[in-house]
Order: sequence, then C-alpha cells, then structure tokens
Amino acid sequence: MDIKYFDNAATTKVSKEVLEEMIKYFSEEYGNPSSMYTIGRSAKKAIEKARKKVAELINCEPREIIFTAGGSESDNTAIKGIANQLKNKGNHIITSKIEHHAIIESCKSLEEQGFKITYLNVNKEGYIDLTQLEKEITNKTILISIMAANNEIGTIQPIKEISKIAKEKNILFHTDAVQAVGNIPIDVKEMGIDMLSLSGHKIHAPKGIGALYVKEGIKFKRFIDGGHQEKNRRAGTENVAGIIGLGKACQIAKENLEQHMIALEQLRDYYISQVEKNIQGVILNGTLKNRLPGNANISFKDIDGEALLLELDQKGICASSGSACTAGESTPSHVLKAIGLDDSIANGAVRISFSEENTKEDVDYLVKSLMEIVESLRQKS
Repeated sequence: MDIKYFDNAATTKVSKEVLEEMIKYFSEEYGNPSSMYTIGRSAKKAIEKARKKVAELINCEPREIIFTAGGSESDNTAIKGIANQLKNKGNHIITSKIEHHAIIESCKSLEEQGFKITYLNVNKEGYIDLTQLEKEITNKTILISIMAANNEIGTIQPIKEISKIAKEKNILFHTDAVQAVGNIPIDVKEMGIDMLSLSGHKIHAPKGIGALYVKEGIKFKRFIDGGHQEKNRRAGTENVAGIIGLGKACQIAKENLEQHMIALEQLRDYYISQVEKNIQGVILNGTLKNRLPGNANISFKDIDGEALLLELDQKGICASSGSACTAGESTPSHVLKAIGLDDSIANGAVRISFSEENTKEDVDYLVKSLMEIVESLRQKS
C-alpha cells in the first residue's frame, strides 16, 4: 500500500541530504568529542560547525546553543533550570493552558516543590490575552514561557509583544519553538527571546536530538549532571551524528524557508477549502490568519476521531487527533478544551500537517477518503 503521510507535526522523515551528512559519523568519524586524539578532535570540530548552522537559523551566537536530546529535554531544562537558579528571587512562573506537555508537566512538578504557576487562558482561536498576562505578573514572577506556535491547532502567538512585556518587568522569556523553527521565521534577537527550545525530528533531522538557545549571560541550573560537555551546561557524551544531522537540517531550512512556507500554505489552504466544500458539519480549529503554514486541525461533527483515524489508516493515510505525546489518552485534547470546544466536537478533531513531499493529488485522495469515511461513520451512528 502506498502510504500518504500527513502527520509531520508529530515527526518528519529524515531527509536524504541530512542522512548522507550523518552516515560517516556512525562508522568512520566515530571518535568521542572529548578525546584528545585525531578522530575525537575531528568530531568536536564537526559539532562546532553544526552549532553554527543551528545558530544561523534563529540568528544567535553559536556559543548560545546547547545541544540536548530533543524538545522535551530543552523545555525541562529551561523551566526547571531557571526556577532553581532564581528561586531566591521569586517562585512564580507564567505559562498558558495550551502548552506542550513538556512545559505543563514541568510546571506541575515545580508546583509540588512550592512554586506558583499561572496558566493563562486562550481565546477560541488559541491566542493568549496580553492584558491578562500583564495583570498576572507579580514581584515574584521569574519566568514567562509561551510557545511560539501551537502543535495541535497551529496558532502563532504574538511573541514580540509577549517579550516586550517580559522585558519591561525584567522577567526572563522562554518559548517552546519546536513547531515554529524551520516553518516560520524565528529571529531571537529581533523577537527579544531569552531562551528557546527546538527539536530535530520536526525539521527532517533524526529523533533524539534538539537544542536549547540561552541568551549569553543567563545562568540556569543544569538539568543533567555528569561531565563537563556543552561548556558544563549539559552533561553526557554528545550525540555526534544527531548533532551533524540537526545542523544540516537547520542549514536546509534556512535556505528554503520562503519556498517551504509557500508550498505548505498552498497545500493547507487547498485541503481546508476542499473539506469545507465537500463535507458538511466541519469546524476549523484555530485561526487561518496567523497559523503554521502546514497545519490544519478540523473537527468533524458527530464523528469519533479515533474511529476516523483508524479508517484513514486502512486507506494508507497517516494523520492524528493531536499531539503524538498524548496518543492513547481517552480524554479530549487539553488544547481543544482550552479554546472552548465541548467534548463531542473535540473528540472529532483530526490534525493534518503537511511537508513538501505531499502533493495536490495526495490531498485529493485524502479528501475523497474523508468524504467516504465520514459518510459511513455518520450512517452507522
């Protein structure tokens, strides 16, 4: 069966160029970067080249990039690292109700330690209320963490405005940009970001590699103890091949960003228009105006989303109901609940996320399949 893959927000296929760049670091350039001999020094040099490529994508200095095992580790490091570093200054952190679970669960963990967490509301399109943000700030607030773009509904937050509020109050600002980096322009200097999380497997690099940007001068308690790698900021022998892959993926993303956005927006808008034209009882979740170019989250009324996904799978179509990190949960998405959907509508949501490998013909097949399955499921119910 020919697989039609529409779940790029969950993970992306490692690109041929990225894989080719990585290969020799498994079997030829296999030295430990902390070693003094030639192949160790060679690995270290390759890591620094990759660090520069990652930095160039988000416009920061290479020394401000820390390599991690992925977005979740980067989020945990930022939230818990700052909390523990600044706990004598304050114990209050502000985030939102639609963050990735790596942020929400980190905050819950800190609440058990006595920290105070404010979870901002969002409106029906998924935007936080900047007025509420300002009102919630206290003299104990040490960190604001708001994701750049939501992984389920694609809403892009007003990051510059959030950063400005944080700066006026001398509060650090972190953003989970795992879905944003490589899909929309991100400039940490221009946007006023202090810390930023990104992940390789969302931009055609392998799983198990990510990075945390930390603005120079910001101190935090490191999350993983051990050796002195990453300038004593993240212990553990570096994932050399993964780092090389991330660097190459960031280089490609920077070079192709504009055409990438245009291609995905065209697929997204065509898909949404065809669904709305051919299927009754559908709701687009989030906003179309300020949305990730490859994201389309649509609820199908009177449909069980899991049943719909299983039927799509039978036709060789890969899609999801939301975050891959919540797969298997029976409760509705916390994101869809936060934007005000009732359970029946939230449970009928299907997230489609495109890559440049998708075609208009793929979308036609997807829509045709959805028409058949939705009609069948509604008749049965």
